[in-house]
Amino acid sequence: MAEKIVSPGVFTRENDLSFVQSGVGAIGAAIVGPTVKGPAMVPTQVWTYSEYIQLFGDSFKSGSDYYQYLTSHAAKDYLKHGGPLTVVRILEGDEYGNATSSAHMLAISSAGTAPSQTTTFLAGMGDGVLVQYTSSTGNTYSFIGESGVVPADNAATSTYYWAVTGTAATDATNFASKAQTVLPSTETFSAGAAAQVYFTSSIISNAVPVATIKSGSTAAVPSVNGVASTSSFDTTNTGVPNSGSTTAVFTKSFNIKTFGDGSIMNSTPAATGSNGILTTTGTKDNLRWEVSTINEKKGTFTLLIRRGNDTSKRKAILETHSNLSLDPTATNYVGKVVGTQFNAYDFNNNIVVNSGTYPARSAYVYIEEASIAKTPDYLDDNGDISDTTQTGSLPQVSNGSFQGGSDGTVAHPKNFYEAITQTNMQGLNLGTGQDGETAYTNAINLLSNQDEYDINLIFAPGVNSSQHPGTVTKLITMCEERGDCMTIVDPVGHGSTIASATAESSVKDSSYAAMYWPWVQIADNVTGKYVWVPQSTVMPGIYAFNDKVSAEWFAPAGLNRGGQETVIQAERKLTHANRDTMYEENLNPVATFPGEGVVVWGQKTLQKKASALDRVNVRRLLINLKKFIASTSKYLVFENNTDATRNRFLSTVNPYMESVQQRQGLYAFKVIMDESNNTPDVIDRNILKGDIFIQPAKAAEFIVIDFNVMPTGATFND
Repeated sequence: MAEKIVSPGVFTRENDLSFVQSGVGAIGAAIVGPTVKGPAMVPTQVWTYSEYIQLFGDSFKSGSDYYQYLTSHAAKDYLKHGGPLTVVRILEGDEYGNATSSAHMLAISSAGTAPSQTTTFLAGMGDGVLVQYTSSTGNTYSFIGESGVVPADNAATSTYYWAVTGTAATDATNFASKAQTVLPSTETFSAGAAAQVYFTSSIISNAVPVATIKSGSTAAVPSVNGVASTSSFDTTNTGVPNSGSTTAVFTKSFNIKTFGDGSIMNSTPAATGSNGILTTTGTKDNLRWEVSTINEKKGTFTLLIRRGNDTSKRKAILETHSNLSLDPTATNYVGKVVGTQFNAYDFNNNIVVNSGTYPARSAYVYIEEASIAKTPDYLDDNGDISDTTQTGSLPQVSNGSFQGGSDGTVAHPKNFYEAITQTNMQGLNLGTGQDGETAYTNAINLLSNQDEYDINLIFAPGVNSSQHPGTVTKLITMCEERGDCMTIVDPVGHGSTIASATAESSVKDSSYAAMYWPWVQIADNVTGKYVWVPQSTVMPGIYAFNDKVSAEWFAPAGLNRGGQETVIQAERKLTHANRDTMYEENLNPVATFPGEGVVVWGQKTLQKKASALDRVNVRRLLINLKKFIASTSKYLVFENNTDATRNRFLSTVNPYMESVQQRQGLYAFKVIMDESNNTPDVIDRNILKGDIFIQPAKAAEFIVIDFNVMPTGATFND
């Protein structure tokens, strides 16, 4: 790899002097692909599979069946033996996004006699809300508004309605029947014999909704010229006080946003069943929130982050943030405790941008900084409320769900496992120039940053050279340009022949990539189904196991380290002749042996020219050495080019090389950094020069044993 030496840094180079003239510890890997949930296009490091599931999910329902992405299968096998793993979730296009919700403050005022009722704020839904009033006689009145954007006057773009429950058996039915309906600007429907309910679509106006409950009125009042409208209903025999009126004015206390992108994060509408379950949208992979307690005297509250499919009696609390304040001068300010920072992919500059002031403390959500209704200096020096009007800014005891998450342009239905095609790889279109291919290219470009992402292996399960050539080429090129990682790529899709598989490996030429074939069948640990997967799904686990029990410079193959224990069967049982054909074209066979199962039986890179670097173990040895030496040498940058500095380098590198030699990685080595290679000309160019010569240990791939039959009476000499 040619290097441009301009700005200061450590530059490692390699010269392959092993051509045949005839005939640092676990750095971690990266995986690119679709996942159930999580931030898209934001490389995220996980150390265990349980952490992976927490952030990215495992199984999901598509159509009438459950699936796992190949990304999850590969991550599980890899993290079983090693870590960390840097995950880059792929969503197509630039229209995907995260979900949001709002904790609201609620002011109650009345003209005339104040009604005897309790008020519970149930959910924030964008600029819409759900407020529930319980009268003194036990009847419940609910106003629901759902909108991502405040609609124009009387525009039937969202659902806003009143409903009353508790007086007739039909109430709940009518309530539910309207939950998913886009109604015209004004509609009246019966909620049982005791009440009439009136609907106005523009009940929310100018982001500050006002709803008025009036006694003795049966007319819905439409909004006029952007002035907030009212919705009214007959209160005859409903238990609501028959004098005065109650006006609820509610607006945001703060917005809560999910780190995860996609429609799976949406848990709205907030219509609930028994025990407060989100009847249609709550899942194990999305979220809901709850403000559980408020202390107005201290200006504090508790925020819970809950799993989307829990119930009020069996809450699945993922996080508890206690003693929160809206006072930006306080140490327990909600922005500081939960965090306001988030990472997002910048499509224009192909970088991940961090926004917000306060570091993320939650694993699931962040607070939108601009939305916080701040209460500066809530308490005075005596510990008393300095301004009583600030208590109205506190969120209500409430719970809510999320909306606004989008998947972008992902295709449905999605093709999985053996059904993968060029244009539908688990829902992504990897055709030339399509959104899926662009998304993979952008993700790979992100991982090309060596300073930011320290990896020694990258894989993209489901992507293969035959159907997705552009993405495979990009993977290999990125590894070559980095020079410190390699990739596992698949040659073909399911159901292909040896000829088609070797046709793909034969046209590649790189020591930074390896191909394995055929596909194999595994048991899905979540769904219980047997599914067909490519080698890029199971080989990461083989590499991780190899590094755990031996080291990178050992071959990830053979009966000791190459057994694919999770595999049920291979797509094809290879003969010795088949394996010969494949190995000649640098395609590593995965063989089936009686009593041994399915075993990796090759460790060639895709390099065409015969040298030490046409083997995986030697390439990975070089990667290990380069990473160790580069990481330790960075402390010498800007030091004077003197004997003392050179000796510091030698005193670090030589012991490490000796340890690698003792652990069977090298036959011999020599490190030179002295006046012989640091000549005056080199020093004057501000370069500290070192030369490292190695003889890498070779794997015994071919064991030849000669049996010599001797005549009777022959002697055996020592």
